[in-house]
Amino acid sequence: MGQISRRGFVTAAGALTALTVTGETPIQAAPATGAAPARRGAPAAREFRGMWLATVACRDWPSAPGLSAAKQRAELLRHLDVAVARRLNAVVFQVRPAADALWPSPYEPWSQWLTGVQGRNPGWDPLGTAVKEAHARGLELHAWFNPYRVANHGDLSKLAATHPARRNPGWVVAYGGKLYYNPGLPQVRKFVQDAMLDAVARYEIDAVHWDDYFYPYPVAGQQFADGAAYQRYGAGFSSRAAWRRDNINRLVRETAVRIKALRPGVRFGISPFGVWRNADTDPLGSNTAAGVETFDDLYADTRTWVRQGWIDYIVPQLYWHIGFTAADYARLVPWWDALVRGTGVDLYIGEALYKAGDPAQAKAWQDRRELSRHLTFADRYPNVRGHCFFSAKEVATDRIGAMAAVVADHYPTRVRSPR
Repeated sequence: MGQISRRGFVTAAGALTALTVTGETPIQAAPATGAAPARRGAPAAREFRGMWLATVACRDWPSAPGLSAAKQRAELLRHLDVAVARRLNAVVFQVRPAADALWPSPYEPWSQWLTGVQGRNPGWDPLGTAVKEAHARGLELHAWFNPYRVANHGDLSKLAATHPARRNPGWVVAYGGKLYYNPGLPQVRKFVQDAMLDAVARYEIDAVHWDDYFYPYPVAGQQFADGAAYQRYGAGFSSRAAWRRDNINRLVRETAVRIKALRPGVRFGISPFGVWRNADTDPLGSNTAAGVETFDDLYADTRTWVRQGWIDYIVPQLYWHIGFTAADYARLVPWWDALVRGTGVDLYIGEALYKAGDPAQAKAWQDRRELSRHLTFADRYPNVRGHCFFSAKEVATDRIGAMAAVVADHYPTRVRSPR
């Protein structure tokens, strides 16, 4: 067996030992043979290998709200250990799932997913612990924030009494049975930046990470009620859609500037829905027929963010199998590869590990090697610098061995992420 350095990186050819996570499938050592060839666009020593660790609704962690601080901490450390055993090098930890916090924030209440009661102190600092323990294991810790989601319900009175949304109800729009901050209000844009950047100021995180939620996904028969904000702030725009896109562009651009001013070494990455626009909508778009286009439906102009270099990396969620008619993985990877070319923005591909072995998914997802084929395909494209897997629970349990196949075929040793 190869020697493992203090920070967990393999220093000689060999495999990691098996790791058993309580209540989960043992993680077997992956063989060093049979690995895919090194990616053309990235040296073998540098590749992003990440996993998302979701906390909203206790999706991945904690296993239930209201656990003791010791139990929560132990569960969190097991997820980090799983990442090491799978030869990953980054954990994208959701620390602001819904206008709340997994650290002692002066702006927003403690998350309900910790104690079961929003605003109740859990008795420890999850983000601070995650940063320290991830770094001790040679893992990057990317702090994952959701800028505008307030609640997965529609009742302001259910929020903590001190919640900024209750104190400023004019900031909030109810839509689709949920609550959102209104992106069209300048005071909201400043507030959500302040709330997120508090974590950047306090902790040695490696990156600020956003997911795919900007304006909410469309709900049939409903309108997002931002007419008053548009009347006040939308002068000079050709349409409400153009104004909405500018609101999100401003958030991205301003946040990027503020991060670099606060901590120049902290990166800024976004993981959008995988289709910017379909080609039949825009000739610059991808050869897809997706039912959602981020430019038109979420008002997120991901292409502009990349071309302008406002972000350091992008992780499009390419959660479809090779050959899927509406949004083929094999058509989208080349589109994103071409988009980032020459921009200096790193491209990592978001992978739908959660679909592997799910009986509700298409036949392709019942094949344990589907995800490994994704990485083999992406190896052809020089600007793909790595992959991120959704999400931590499946990285550990690995229902049909899809993650084990990825490790065996593509991750013979641990490596550092691109910087």
